[in-house]
Amino acid sequence: MKNLQEKIKALEPTFIGYRRDFHKYPEAGWTEFRTAAIVVEKLQAMGYEVKYGPEAVAKEDMMGVPSPEELKQHMERAINQGANPEIVKKMEGGLTGVVAQLKCGEGPTVALRFDMDANDISEAQDEKHRPFREGFASENPKVMHACGHDGHTAMGLAVAELLAEMKDSLNGTIRLIFQPGEEGVRGARAMVSAGAVDNVDYILGVHIGFQAKQLGDIICGTEGFLATTKLDVTYQGVPAHAGAAPEKGKNALLAAATAALNLHSIPRHSKGTSRINVGILNAGQGRNVVPPNAILKIETRGIVSEIDEYLVETAKNVIAGAAQMYDVDYHIEIVGGTKSGESSPEMIAKVKKIAEEMDFFKNIQENSDFGASEDYSHFMSVVQENGGIGTYIMIGANMTAGHHDYYFDFDESCLAPGIELIIRTVVDIVG
Repeated sequence: MKNLQEKIKALEPTFIGYRRDFHKYPEAGWTEFRTAAIVVEKLQAMGYEVKYGPEAVAKEDMMGVPSPEELKQHMERAINQGANPEIVKKMEGGLTGVVAQLKCGEGPTVALRFDMDANDISEAQDEKHRPFREGFASENPKVMHACGHDGHTAMGLAVAELLAEMKDSLNGTIRLIFQPGEEGVRGARAMVSAGAVDNVDYILGVHIGFQAKQLGDIICGTEGFLATTKLDVTYQGVPAHAGAAPEKGKNALLAAATAALNLHSIPRHSKGTSRINVGILNAGQGRNVVPPNAILKIETRGIVSEIDEYLVETAKNVIAGAAQMYDVDYHIEIVGGTKSGESSPEMIAKVKKIAEEMDFFKNIQENSDFGASEDYSHFMSVVQENGGIGTYIMIGANMTAGHHDYYFDFDESCLAPGIELIIRTVVDIVG
């Protein structure tokens, strides 16, 4: 392992450079054309079998995809910022997932998931913010890596390079999943449908920070991933003069308001934690016009997928009832969603043992209750349903602000031990 640490140290300027490059050119869900194109080229050069575009993403299962016009603009921007045009062309339509495989003889298949997307946030532009001060703050308006996915992608490329060098001493298959659209839990389902975790025996996901808040912290496993569904609901009525002819109108605003109130009145579930939230309600066109339009943005969550499904089906009935009450049309679009899940005890134990052997980790925690949703749980749950095991690790980092804050940044010295931990876990399984 001393030799591995020396190799990681020598590679450190490279993967920190990756992280800062991705941070400078962030891309939100389904628009990661530049990021994915760079990942594809790097992995191909390392000798991996690489699938991307329609080979890695099932278009029919994509959720919350931007409009064709917006996607085209992001493709052009990616090419202008250095992406390979031929690779970008193959990802047309937002098919920005990447799956790479390294076959190392007979043995189990180990999958590693790395998310690539950024947040819809405008990054801080002042001297107290290190990325701005040192010249790698976002150059893309209203998009920022405020959750550490730039670091995750950089770690993934470093892990890929080092494992490729170790190929002759491994017995099994390494599969790397570079996922788009984690924010809003939009990407995993479409990649699973395209075969991303077919025949996977072990799966590992890593997140910088979150509940591991300081350098030297590690949480080896996670439970309490909430299943979730994201819905956009539109109501369409008929406009009319609110003073002269109100009876000729059909009020979409009142339908939406009725739905919002009653959605929050859905009974809780006896089998565990449930959540529902109407986060946005926009409606109407003018003070003296019967509102003909309304939109609701809703999310449901459940400690298990069964509870989330109960909330979604009940919510659909509420939404339809409100439409009938005010005689308006409605449309529901599912724009995101993922399964519930929890880490496998065997994988938690394996990661804990390896972390204890590393001098870097001082505060080692076996397990944590996540209490939120993460698209990785969809990958892990499918692997577990098919007889495999997996875990989700949080690597401690000193952060300048909380996740999804426009001052977010993290101490890059967490990357090297994270890379070492991942490689040592893979070697423990297929070495």
